[in-house]
Formats: sequence, C-alpha cells, structure tokens
Amino acid sequence: MSDTPNDKQINIELDEAIAEGTYSNLAIINHSATEFVVDFVNIMPGRPKAKVKSRIVLTPQHAKRLMKALGENIHRFEQAHGQIKEFEQAPIPMNFGPTGEA
Repeated sequence: MSDTPNDKQINIELDEAIAEGTYSNLAIINHSATEFVVDFVNIMPGRPKAKVKSRIVLTPQHAKRLMKALGENIHRFEQAHGQIKEFEQAPIPMNFGPTGEA
C-alpha cells in the first residue's frame, strides 16, 4: 500500500453559520495536564457583563502547533502590511466565573 498525496487529503466542510465567524476581542486561556481551553469573548465598552462566544479545547501538541502557525502568519502579515501596533488598554477584570482544571 503506497502513500499517494490523495491518501493524505482531508475533506473539510464549512457550513454557512460557521463561515460567518464570531467576533472576539478577548481570549482567556486555561490549561490542565492534558488540554488547553481557549474561551473567546466579545467585551463591549460600557457593559459590565460579557459572555463566552466560543470555547475551543486543544491537546497540548495542537496548542503548540497553533501558536507556531499564528506566529508565522503574523510574521507574514507584518511583512506585507507593516508592524501590528499594540494599543495599551485598561485592565480587564478577570472575574468571569470559576476556572479549574479539567
């Protein structure tokens, strides 16, 4: 049995609701010995409450690959469009409820 390029292709489907995406301006990351949990939040100015819009659970290995892929994409973006400027923001209170290890 040979490994041809077609043997390693994955057919990924993207439905319309997911393709629209979800806006997030805050990510809260927690981890245990076996997984990383990333909660994506949309905080609106002047509103005292925010909800988690999406939660992604990753293996440590996949979290590391994601970090590397983000770094490479940020580098390419900055090469094409200039340095991304970081704006100083007021501290965000981190009282979003209990956190713990899974």
